[in-house]
Amino acid sequence: MDDVTAERLSALDASFLAVERPSAPMHVGWLARFDPPERGPRPGFAELFDHIAGRLGRAPRYRQRLAQVPLGLHEPLWVDDPGFDALNHLLPAGDGDLDALVDGILSTPLARDRPLWEIWIADALPGGGIALIGKMHHCMVDGTAVVELGNLLLDADPDAWSASAEHDGWTPVPAPSAGERLAQALVERAADGAALALAPVRLAGSPARLLGLPAGARRGARTLAHTLLPPAPGSPLNRPGAAQRHHVRVTHSLDDVRAIRRRHGVTPNDVIIAACAGALRRFAERRGESPQRLKVMVPADVRTSSDAAGSGNRITFLFIELPCDEPDPVERLMAIHRATDQRRRDGEAEDVDAAFRALALTPRPLRRVLAHAFAHPRLFNLTISSVPGPAVPRFLRGCRLLEVHSAVPLAGRHALSIGVVTVARQACFGIYADSRTLPDADALGADLEEAIEELLAAPSAGRRRARGRSGA
Repeated sequence: MDDVTAERLSALDASFLAVERPSAPMHVGWLARFDPPERGPRPGFAELFDHIAGRLGRAPRYRQRLAQVPLGLHEPLWVDDPGFDALNHLLPAGDGDLDALVDGILSTPLARDRPLWEIWIADALPGGGIALIGKMHHCMVDGTAVVELGNLLLDADPDAWSASAEHDGWTPVPAPSAGERLAQALVERAADGAALALAPVRLAGSPARLLGLPAGARRGARTLAHTLLPPAPGSPLNRPGAAQRHHVRVTHSLDDVRAIRRRHGVTPNDVIIAACAGALRRFAERRGESPQRLKVMVPADVRTSSDAAGSGNRITFLFIELPCDEPDPVERLMAIHRATDQRRRDGEAEDVDAAFRALALTPRPLRRVLAHAFAHPRLFNLTISSVPGPAVPRFLRGCRLLEVHSAVPLAGRHALSIGVVTVARQACFGIYADSRTLPDADALGADLEEAIEELLAAPSAGRRRARGRSGA
């Protein structure tokens, strides 16, 4: 059995399948916009289809589907799809309104009987540009993996596409039979059970590990407390919704984000989260609600050099309070910085990642229960995700990349997520909303712009203290 062809879904990847519902499709989405080529005609659908299909031929996962294990004994396997046809996945988006196209595509769940991705090609935008609208199931990719897809499709040289290889011959590896899948699952589950049973023995045989237990227990207790406490408050963001999605896009200069970072001695991610907090405060006030603290889930990349490209999700999650009730923008920013800095120093991302790996050894029914618990609205109100995109110009068949706006999936009773991709000196915010719960999500885009300008205009804490002393 081929190792790549028969790779098993990880426990984290499988959790995104487990929590998917018709009203909560769990695909990662994105919109990438491109300028027309500086030289030569704009490529049409056929040229873009051939280019993308040829490049994706280098990534085996895009030709694979899920094969279930009999009796649900273990998570599904990735196997080659003998009926794979790129025509089912690279689709013409037509020349309609781009906003309506994006919303319609992102509102429709992916079919599970084929490879779990689609890319829609809009090749006739007004002004001569083109766009790609993509969606890939979260069990297949995370935000960083989507950026890696961009590295596969895009070139540093606008003319490099002419030398790229197109469709290579491919012969699918036969999938293991149902009996083989069951036998493999039995062996693996037995090994998992043995690993759990022997864990105390291995620990007792390692004095160094025993000595580290008290400190590790304290750190684990802190991580657990930050994950569970305080519980996320009741919020209009966490009402039952529908599958209809609306994608709001805001693009802001990355230079402004960097200026705020330097002035206050924080990280770019702190600035992004604080801007979102300020926008949510304004949004609540606009709706006649009292701004309240919210709890945000922030994905954190834990990839290492040993993780193969296209190896699924290598993320963990941090949970922090979002001080939307704080009227002072600098105080909001510094509160977020203190929380994220503390979690970094405590190694909480690594702790949560280790917990996920340990849970992978537990029985599948327990993992499914925990997956639903992890997506519960009392654990977090919304998700804010930030990933770095290409910092230098990139081209798709001669067309220069302008923007990439992501759509972070919404679990049940979660009406809002905000994804940020940094691309060539720009911060691209993708506000992804449940249309039924938040029909006014467009206003949040304007609120986000104002929250960034508010931070940009605010003096540093040191200057404010000096101003206060001189005023006294």
